[in-house]
Amino acid sequence: MFKKIFGLGFILSLYSFVGQAQEKIPTQSVFVELGGAGLIYSFNYEFRFDKENLESWGLRVGAGGYGRVNGIYDGRETNAVFTLPVQVTRLFGKGKHFFEVGGGTTFIYAKRTYKYGNQYDEYSDFDFILESDNTPAFMGTLNLGYRRIPVDGGFTFRANLTPIFNQNGFWPIWAGVGFGYAF
Repeated sequence: MFKKIFGLGFILSLYSFVGQAQEKIPTQSVFVELGGAGLIYSFNYEFRFDKENLESWGLRVGAGGYGRVNGIYDGRETNAVFTLPVQVTRLFGKGKHFFEVGGGTTFIYAKRTYKYGNQYDEYSDFDFILESDNTPAFMGTLNLGYRRIPVDGGFTFRANLTPIFNQNGFWPIWAGVGFGYAF
């Protein structure tokens, strides 16, 4: 008799625990973004400041970049870029469909090296859509777009218009697409 009562109590507590776990709102996500605030591509982590409300302010931090080696004539050219996007975002919507707005900055570090025999030339400028002169540098980013977040978490999708700007100008037509997992 004691085993049956204990087993029933265990099953009910497990059911209650599973029910609570399913009610958790997916206020965190990890995603990869092509274009967007990371400029080329970036791997990102985002969380909402209010853990009980998806329609709240959040913070997104990522890292991206690329490296490339080209053979030119009798020398060699090496390009390397590192980007670190940081944005504050806000979601508006219900269910799994949200409108996203936000803004922030992207830290940029770039290095180009030319090697001819024993001679090296190094440059740290970054010309991607807008010139950034010498790096390290910062580029401002805005964010307007769509985000799909499943109610129980899981696969998430985003498509954003991401205008960028710096001391050399403003580029209103830049976009990004992201895929990831919300939890």
